[in-house]
Amino acid sequence: MSVKINKKLSVKSSILLISLLSVNTWAKDPLVREVREPEAATGYEQKQGVIGSEYMVAAANPYASEAGKNILARGGSAIDAAIAVQMVLTLVEPQSSGIGGGAFILHFDGKQRALTTFDGRETAPQSATPDLFIGKDGKPVRWIEAVVGGRSVGVPGVLAALKQAHEQHGKLPWNALFDDAISLADNGFVVSPRLAKLVEMKFNPGITQLPEISNYFFPNGEVIKAGDILVNKPLAKVFKSLAKDGTDAFYHGWIARDIVNKVQNAAIEPGRLTLKDMQRYKPIEQPAVCGPYRQFKVCGMAPPSSGGIAVVQMLALLQSFEMEKLEPNSLEAVHLFTQSSRLAFADRDKYVADPAFVTMPIDGLLDPKYINDRAQLISREKDMGKAQAGEPKGAFAFANNDSFELPSTSHIVVVDADGNAISMTSSIEMAFGSALMVNGFILNNQLTDFALSPKRDGKWVANRVEGNKRPRSSMAPMMVFNNDGSLKLAIGSPGGSRIINYVAQSMIGILDWQLTPQEAINLPRVTNRNKLTTLEQGTEVEGLKSALEKMGHKVMVRSLNSGIQAIAVENNKLVGGADPRREGKVFAK
Repeated sequence: MSVKINKKLSVKSSILLISLLSVNTWAKDPLVREVREPEAATGYEQKQGVIGSEYMVAAANPYASEAGKNILARGGSAIDAAIAVQMVLTLVEPQSSGIGGGAFILHFDGKQRALTTFDGRETAPQSATPDLFIGKDGKPVRWIEAVVGGRSVGVPGVLAALKQAHEQHGKLPWNALFDDAISLADNGFVVSPRLAKLVEMKFNPGITQLPEISNYFFPNGEVIKAGDILVNKPLAKVFKSLAKDGTDAFYHGWIARDIVNKVQNAAIEPGRLTLKDMQRYKPIEQPAVCGPYRQFKVCGMAPPSSGGIAVVQMLALLQSFEMEKLEPNSLEAVHLFTQSSRLAFADRDKYVADPAFVTMPIDGLLDPKYINDRAQLISREKDMGKAQAGEPKGAFAFANNDSFELPSTSHIVVVDADGNAISMTSSIEMAFGSALMVNGFILNNQLTDFALSPKRDGKWVANRVEGNKRPRSSMAPMMVFNNDGSLKLAIGSPGGSRIINYVAQSMIGILDWQLTPQEAINLPRVTNRNKLTTLEQGTEVEGLKSALEKMGHKVMVRSLNSGIQAIAVENNKLVGGADPRREGKVFAK
């Protein structure tokens, strides 16, 4: 089978994106909302896959990947490496994730062949109410106005989840996992082109409106540039405290007090977060959501992430269409993929929310008969148009919810020498989060992942704001297993709600088309979130626009900046890949 992959992208979309991303362009028009994401195409070259025999780590920045490799080389476990990676990402990729945000973690015990998940999603303050984002006029505020400042900040959960996972699966001492992060924060790191570009774009207005973050990224009034050395002494102090005292300082001590003070006294939209909110935060360990695909078992996060259910649904809906017989990038493959995505997103938008607050029909959504009935709605000849949510067993009459999720997220995959594996997606939501910076790290704006309007057509929205509730997410860290329970694949991506499409498409490439992880990651991206069919600009699939439109698709061509990391296990070898659209790197031995 011949597979054509991405050509080098042009830069012409940069001007389009920057012009459309001004604050005044936020609108209900789907064409405008499709280009909201702060990812200007700057051209990229393909990466080569990496093969290892002992261990492997892939992350979104070379500094972070190297930190993970250093831990694995010292005999550390997969979770040990993931912690080191996340600390470094907090410093070198602050726009995307960090200790001021949250995460979803899949952990596979290679010896026991046991999978579990750790939910480190942010929680709303206890005093948060459904009208949190309702303005004085009684209407929801504009999304961009909801983002910046203290109102949008949820209790950060990533550190608590990592600590809980480490207590069960760590090999090296907790304090040994911060060395690289402390050194880089104290001595400085080289600013990457991607970080410099996103600062220059000023996509998040808060980075120029709030003093601490503005002083950091615009020292002496000058924007940082790629190649500059950036030092972060306050963050080094935080890392030293975390290494010495665990997470107590963060959730109960001086760091917690600084976070609360920053949120409550924000210069823009002070928030409701309290010290008690910080102190009561608990990560959740729970089983994964799993389903069959071909001869494999596919597993992902349970709600409040919608990613696991949606990816499992998409693959299940395609079971009967023999995707393995279709050419990658072919018209039929792209069309069928978009139709399965329409159906999965329709269910996601209506039913998925925090299961501690909403009775969810998880079993019904994944029931084989329900999936088969939904698959009958897919035509090979024409686009179905906007799909309606189904009525799975156990469904409740909620209103549909179309919340915003932006792609400032990061993904980490690790397999250690004992066969343990991590697939972890972490995020602060918007690029540069709430733009509130405290002690050198950025606080999330994850509360805008709730529905800004709590009701629609007189019905409650499942994903409305409530105190202590976790907002819905599209993060989709996934793992795939062989019939004998051994690991086949660990994969995930940033990308806002497009994550679901990015991950599912790459999984089809690996599982159906027998591509290596790097070849599957290199495939031109295609998305449909039950709205437009979007084709990646500058790639082979751009040529399908006319044919898809004749089938009834509304098509947009634009840059699609996934950031997939993946590790597959093949013949006792580790085969890894990192997305050429971002700065990720794979290290292995």
